[in-house]
Amino acid sequence: MVVATAHGRLSVPTTEGVLEAVTGLLPSIAEGAAERDRARRLPRAEIDAVSAVGGLAVTVPTSHGGPGGGASAAFEVTRLLATADPNVAQIPQSHFVYLRLVELAGSDDLQQTIFRDVLAGERVANAQSERGGRTVTDIRTTVRVEGDDAVVDGEKFYATGSLTAQWLAVLARDHGGADHIGFVRADAPGVTIVDDWTGMGQRTTASGTVRFEDVHLPLSRLAPRTEAVTSPFGYGALAQGVHAAIDAGIARGALTEAAAFVRSSARPWHEAGVEHAHEDPLLVQRFGELEVEVRAAEAALASAGRAVDRVDAERTDDAATEASLQVATAKVLADRAALAVTSALFELGGTRSSDDTLNLHRHWRNARTHTLHDPVRWKLQHLGRWAVRGEAPTRGAHL
Repeated sequence: MVVATAHGRLSVPTTEGVLEAVTGLLPSIAEGAAERDRARRLPRAEIDAVSAVGGLAVTVPTSHGGPGGGASAAFEVTRLLATADPNVAQIPQSHFVYLRLVELAGSDDLQQTIFRDVLAGERVANAQSERGGRTVTDIRTTVRVEGDDAVVDGEKFYATGSLTAQWLAVLARDHGGADHIGFVRADAPGVTIVDDWTGMGQRTTASGTVRFEDVHLPLSRLAPRTEAVTSPFGYGALAQGVHAAIDAGIARGALTEAAAFVRSSARPWHEAGVEHAHEDPLLVQRFGELEVEVRAAEAALASAGRAVDRVDAERTDDAATEASLQVATAKVLADRAALAVTSALFELGGTRSSDDTLNLHRHWRNARTHTLHDPVRWKLQHLGRWAVRGEAPTRGAHL
């Protein structure tokens, strides 16, 4: 377990120790997932517990006192959490991404501040997406320099994790058109966070609207975005890989619950000639087909994590291209597995599984909502262009 020192800093074990500690939390996180979804109650205690065992500090570099787990560890922590409650898993999605940005583009002061606070159990949330505009790249939130400060004005929505975070990573554009990430305390003057996320799934991801009105921050807490996104660092691949990990976890969690329901509650079809539903050979066959899909997604995710970590070691165009392709593959397979399993859950469980009081449909709602992030049709385009023309994906925040 992770313990606080006299200075409030967490004593973080090895990556393996963190993964073991996170695994130990899964039963308690899963236990209340259905009711939290029903009531739209944020998993504050659950995400605090993950922070307390170092789960969200697993990628802090060893040079700053962390385990240095890299992309592979971020993917696995996320996948594990998503098997229990994908809402808890999605809350730190941007946390891992912006820790990477701090590592790549942050000032020494910013690195020391953010990594210290994360090791003490604090979290970073995104403030990135905006309403309106023709594309997701239209940014109207502004940043300007006033003396020794940067000043941010604007409004964000779908700010995942914002309601449970201590830091907000704000995407803002300066007067010259350059994009920056400003790291702002969530309780800073001029910051307002509204709990107004109304999605049909992923209901408790703490994804509120965030408003910034004349919010001041030291210039040292402003990090340039472009180089980190476009250089061969695997930044976009890391971001996409965490999304794939959520989908892979949804698939595994739903398949596990489907099996438990079949063993405990499903009735066998009379033509099967068996006493229990789990003895029906056709049902067992379907479980086998779904197990293949889930295992394929999990294997692709693990391979993608190693590929992204390789980019960090090599910093080459070839390594970055391979990481993007590996992550695209993982994203496609995880997307398919999540949607297939969460739909088949009802096919396998029968009429009883549709009882609204069981809230088994949360698995499908979560999968359908989360898989809308970054459509897989474009992942297939990138893979196809590579296969046919040898054309490498263009690097960006989504690749």
